[in-house]
Amino acid sequence: IYADPAKRLELYFRPKDPYCHPVCANRFPTSTMLLRVRRRTKKKQQLDTEEQIQPEVRFEMEILGIVTTVYKFQGMSDFQYLAMHSGPDGKQTSMYDKVLMLKPEKEEFFNRELPLYIPPPIFSRLDTPVDYFYRPDIQHRSGYNNPQVSGENLIGLSRARRPHNAIFVNFDDEVIPTKPLDAAVQNWKKVCTNPVDKKVEEELRKLFEVRPVWSRNAVKANISIHPDKLKLLLPYLAYYMLTGPWRSLWVRFGYDPRKQPEAKIYQVLDFRIRCGMKYGYAATDMPVKAKRSTYNYSLPITVKKQGSHTVSVHDLKQGLGTAGTSGAKKSPSSSYKLKESIYIFREGALPPYRQMFYQLCDLNVESLQKIIHRNDGTESECTERDGWCLAKTSDDLRDSMSLMIKQIIRSTRPALFSNTTSSEDGKEQLAYESGEDEDDEEEEEEDFKPSDGSENEMETEILDYV
Repeated sequence: IYADPAKRLELYFRPKDPYCHPVCANRFPTSTMLLRVRRRTKKKQQLDTEEQIQPEVRFEMEILGIVTTVYKFQGMSDFQYLAMHSGPDGKQTSMYDKVLMLKPEKEEFFNRELPLYIPPPIFSRLDTPVDYFYRPDIQHRSGYNNPQVSGENLIGLSRARRPHNAIFVNFDDEVIPTKPLDAAVQNWKKVCTNPVDKKVEEELRKLFEVRPVWSRNAVKANISIHPDKLKLLLPYLAYYMLTGPWRSLWVRFGYDPRKQPEAKIYQVLDFRIRCGMKYGYAATDMPVKAKRSTYNYSLPITVKKQGSHTVSVHDLKQGLGTAGTSGAKKSPSSSYKLKESIYIFREGALPPYRQMFYQLCDLNVESLQKIIHRNDGTESECTERDGWCLAKTSDDLRDSMSLMIKQIIRSTRPALFSNTTSSEDGKEQLAYESGEDEDDEEEEEEDFKPSDGSENEMETEILDYV
């Protein structure tokens, strides 16, 4: 615990009880001394038996060293969960001898009929008393009207919609938008106050001329722009597809991919790295780490990190663009441009995250492109599941990509596959295991570090605009 400054020291009142919940101590710096104190007693000889002579006491002190760190138990003890069972008569019976395996047991030990006993994994996230401040009534801006509440959804919005004014389109919608909303135009003109922003706008226009459909990560990898400004610029030049083969992508105004067979190459592929113990490696052996994982959930024994500060609209107007943040404080990188691997899949390279959203044209592998173009010139119908591609094209792509990734892992970690037997490579199916959570609704804005890339990009973008 001492080696990791982010962890707290745990104290168990019943160390032999695996169901004992600990109390935690916080780490504090200090500058105190460690003393060794000896108390020496010397008895004096009694000359007269009637007199009681007090023994001579002497203390010896020695400084052993300096203490730089202390742990203080400042929190309250949490609930304790005992392995007990309440009978019909209310009598409590201990179950420790029935649920704890203290030595190797025979099969009969596991086949006994016992009451269900599942202790909770955690009781509370806090161990210190805090004041709970009830949220006051939300004060919306003038002109805001509460949304209609239907019988199917009785929980209304708790805040006003963000003023990004993106246009969302479903696959079943008959008409696609040809121009942005007036509010989206005004929002972009309001923050586009310097030559750098106008240059970025022209760069994004050229991107949509070359390619009418883009993912947000692909845009970030081709132009350098602050994430807050990109939220305002994209609705100014494109609309957002919610469902269908182009879901989670931004489409140029006036372009309908459902009517253009050549838009097949812009379809999205939701790819997730597969893993399983029966194939020789588990999720913990993956070279690609999860951005967030339930396996790393360590509250409340870790110190909570401080959140980042937010960027105001005033900062955006002051030229918070591609060159970094305004004022004397600079971000670690002067550019917001992401790496190419965030949206392009190449043979021999691992994806940066376990779940990726690729456009088919960004799968830079010849064998994958042959799968995509199997029906070139014979496309007859655009379906919501497969778009302009043949049925199960996405499944074939995922199988081929998973096999490529397994070969990469096999070459980098051959020891993982030393005891496994290989089956037909073309028919291998790997069990998927994921520890990712949804991306936070808000992105880091100040001190931005270009490590973006979302496991759930579609959900993240919708939250940014709703």
